Amino acid sequence: MSRFSRCVKLPIACIGGASVIGSACAQSSVTLYGRVDAGLLYMSRTLNAKTGLNDGHQLAAVDGGSSPTVFGLTGVEDLGGGAKVRFTLESGVSVMNGGINNSNGNFFGRQAFVSLAGKPGEVKLGLQYSPFFLSLYETDPRGFSQIGSGLVNYANNVAGTGAFNSNGMSYTSPAFAGFQGSALLAFGGKAGDFQAGRQYSGNLRYQLGNFVINAALYSGNGGGTVSTPIPSTLDFSGRMVGALYRFANVTAKAQFVNFKVAHSFNSNIYGFGLDWNATPALNVNGGVYYRTDRNDSVNSSILGAIGVVYSLSTRTALYTQFAAVNNRGAMNSGLLMGYAINGQQGTTTGVTAGIRHNF
Repeated sequence: MSRFSRCVKLPIACIGGASVIGSACAQSSVTLYGRVDAGLLYMSRTLNAKTGLNDGHQLAAVDGGSSPTVFGLTGVEDLGGGAKVRFTLESGVSVMNGGINNSNGNFFGRQAFVSLAGKPGEVKLGLQYSPFFLSLYETDPRGFSQIGSGLVNYANNVAGTGAFNSNGMSYTSPAFAGFQGSALLAFGGKAGDFQAGRQYSGNLRYQLGNFVINAALYSGNGGGTVSTPIPSTLDFSGRMVGALYRFANVTAKAQFVNFKVAHSFNSNIYGFGLDWNATPALNVNGGVYYRTDRNDSVNSSILGAIGVVYSLSTRTALYTQFAAVNNRGAMNSGLLMGYAINGQQGTTTGVTAGIRHNF
């Protein structure tokens, strides 16, 4: 982790021809941060995207076996009076080939924003996560693991829409009596068509002690000026409600999500899971997701996963995870981000094992 701070002197002009030089030391810092995650993957079956048939089992080295490999810069300047300016630039990288990954095809394709925060709340401008996506992350039973989690269901339904919101403006309120809300509007940017590529989202969060409940919605239109390898302006509407409760060293999470995608599935997803810190170094997490198509109840899937993480230090950990998915009808739920987002009819199992390091 790298930080630097600076102190600047500002000239102050006084009325009446006199002037003085005053000094001001604004508390300012920039932090380099990131995560490197690499592992091995075994899958019992692999979907051939061209034929839709089974290509057989697979053993491979993978980037992001449990979490995406990322790096970024974040900075903050204290303006005084409780006001702060901050920025974030974040990119995803593949440790397998050194290329861009998990970034929607752009160098800083995960986050690129500047914000002004104070007692009235925070206003943020630029590429950012939606309140809908952040609410899903907080209450996802598997914490958006790269394998066997709500994140895989999310990407299977809507690709990058809602996760990466270009041309965005958002507001997050301060917390009041346990309540906090956020709203986002992403401008499509297409001249003469304000609706093309337009996206909006909002959430409302309530916390009472160890209990949290979060509800959110999302609506997005296709088109606009955003053009990326992973579509981030698909036509879809989403809604969710999730809750978590922490007791001792166990956290229970439950979640309901609906993705209504144009010309595709109208999916209801029910998830539940437990996260157990067995020791300060050992964490065990498990979750189950049931997905059904409201357009045709024949289409359904069950996804389940369990993972174990052992921390070698505060920054480095070893992990292993096992996941299985069973698809019925035309449902195509997958197992793993980047490698098996789409699945095939029947049962597929997968295992990852690897190491991650935060810096």
